[in-house]
Amino acid sequence: MLTTTTTKVLEPGELDAALAVLDRDPVANAFVAARVQVAGLDPWRLGGEMWGWYAGGRLESLCYAGANLVPVCAGPEAVRAFAERARRAGRRCSSIVGPAEATAELWSLLEPHWGPAREVRAHQPLMETRGMPADIAPDPLVRRIRKDEMDVIMPACVAMFTEEVGVSPLAGDGGLLYQARVAELVGAGRSFARVEDGKVVFKAEIGAATRRACQIQGVWVAPEHRGRGLSETGMAAVLKYALTEVAPVVSLYVNDYNTAARAAYRRVGFQEVGAFMSVLF
Repeated sequence: MLTTTTTKVLEPGELDAALAVLDRDPVANAFVAARVQVAGLDPWRLGGEMWGWYAGGRLESLCYAGANLVPVCAGPEAVRAFAERARRAGRRCSSIVGPAEATAELWSLLEPHWGPAREVRAHQPLMETRGMPADIAPDPLVRRIRKDEMDVIMPACVAMFTEEVGVSPLAGDGGLLYQARVAELVGAGRSFARVEDGKVVFKAEIGAATRRACQIQGVWVAPEHRGRGLSETGMAAVLKYALTEVAPVVSLYVNDYNTAARAAYRRVGFQEVGAFMSVLF
């Protein structure tokens, strides 16, 4: 029996307790919840460890430690415990990302050991919507990408990632992991695009999905087609798929300096409900 505060790696048998924590904030926790619902808590399937912080024998907070380090429902004491565990383990992640307050505290404790970061995005508005916009019609040419169209969607995905993150996803392993992730979303029917003359002019994915909430990611318009309003009509089309087929709440998070994107999302009906923070290595 765990009678005091402590942290440990969760066992597969603690799945229900972990899901109960994730369920406290389905929108903010959509990324981690989606992974856990598919893979459970076995580190090999999950792609990382799930750390748990317990108070009085009760699981109160989580931290996903995989390619990303993601605090979940973590107050100051849990964050300190997770930071100590991460410091001892050494940095294995390419980013720290999560709710802004907990992530900022986590990074302040890890920066002396893991810093400097390549980039810190301290305020990324978390936005959500539960309905379709009244005055923006979905683009009828936005559709699901088929499994035989990987050669069509990959160049757009690589361009989006490089523009957004600042490094190419093809570096290191030649893009094998990134291509596998894109193929996974295509195979799941969660990759959408408008294709003209064999080239993607708008794209977005439903990157994380649970029965309670899903998260749109990878929104991109080809540079030569920007200014045509394709982001609004394209997003409305993806939103229609998401609300009809995936979950009752659709969310995304966006860089605070990307004023054009924030305005476009607001026009489609998204409202700010919180903030994320990302630390990129």
